[in-house]
Amino acid sequence: MDQESLKYWIALRAVEEVGCVGFRTLLQAFSSPRAVFSATAQTLQVIPGIGPKTADHIRSFSDWGMAEREIERARELEVAIVTCEDPIYPRNLLNIYDYPPLLYVQGSLCPEEICVAVVGSRLASVYGRYTTEKISRELALQGITVVSGLARGIDAAAHRGALAGKGRTIAVLGCGLDIVYPPENEGLAGAVVAHGALITEFPFGTPPNAPNFPSRNRIISGISLGVVVVEAGEKSGSLITARIAAEQGRSVFAVPGEIGAAGSRGTHRLIKQGARLVENIEDILEEILPQAGVPPSASNESSVSVSSRLDAPAPDPKKTTAPARVEMAGLGNPEQRLLSLISSRPVDIDTLITSSGLTAQEVLNALLILELRGLIRQMPGKQFIRKE
Repeated sequence: MDQESLKYWIALRAVEEVGCVGFRTLLQAFSSPRAVFSATAQTLQVIPGIGPKTADHIRSFSDWGMAEREIERARELEVAIVTCEDPIYPRNLLNIYDYPPLLYVQGSLCPEEICVAVVGSRLASVYGRYTTEKISRELALQGITVVSGLARGIDAAAHRGALAGKGRTIAVLGCGLDIVYPPENEGLAGAVVAHGALITEFPFGTPPNAPNFPSRNRIISGISLGVVVVEAGEKSGSLITARIAAEQGRSVFAVPGEIGAAGSRGTHRLIKQGARLVENIEDILEEILPQAGVPPSASNESSVSVSSRLDAPAPDPKKTTAPARVEMAGLGNPEQRLLSLISSRPVDIDTLITSSGLTAQEVLNALLILELRGLIRQMPGKQFIRKE
């Protein structure tokens, strides 16, 4: 779209009381934002939902310099301002009632990509981060784009997992693209841009104020065919995302957690309300892929389980492990150190962190590598044993 036309899109989006639904109604009536600004007040008021006050705001709009500065700022930051009529605008997003007329995009969008959102608590447990990275990595390995919100905790783990799987990931922000929030995720944001996109509906300079995030959440779920909630407290914002997803007709999934843990209450409540329980990514793929026109059998049958089935056989303590010399080949120091601490007797993550002297993130990464190599197995109760 040429800059002159884009200026009218930005201006109409900025008009007080127009909103996303009003913008869509006006666009349907007048075909272009430029035509909306040329309409008389009397003509505008005939449009459903556009009363005298809103019509007056449109007629009196004069801050064209703001729109021009927005375009110039986008050029400086290598940000694309994508309208809902652009071919690269996410198609799934057009199916929601209040889709944003404009998206600010840093990175790249792929119209044909299959997206799944993975969200959860900012106050994530070690196990929650581990499970999230594992789910997201396996989804990425299947060609699924992982969508999340770049927040602390589960969101950041979702993006890291997708990147570890050499896949694409999209982060939807609740602020302008010239602001990284939280600031400690600046490096992660750069990696997301290189392997996906940062997107927002908010103009440059918009701070990450609390009211922005429910609005952000509808985009996270709207882009996606389904939403996976990993950990969520009783008042978690992730539950808002799940509710919005259900209202939008998206599939809702929940990963069960430890009974009694605060971060499990929200996900367990979702399961009680009908969310699909996730034990491995096949639970996600068999529902998502048919929606995208892909048979579930096309997914990798050997996907690693997120958590062992409850009917998994208990380890036999009488059996010894395989020779360590063969197992250690090709492993890094963190993986070797962890493997030496895991035997046929189940051991939990906290014990591994304490005993190994590694950081929680190093342990999570090493466990993921060991499990994918087939050297360890995850057991119920968030514990690990050595594979025979």
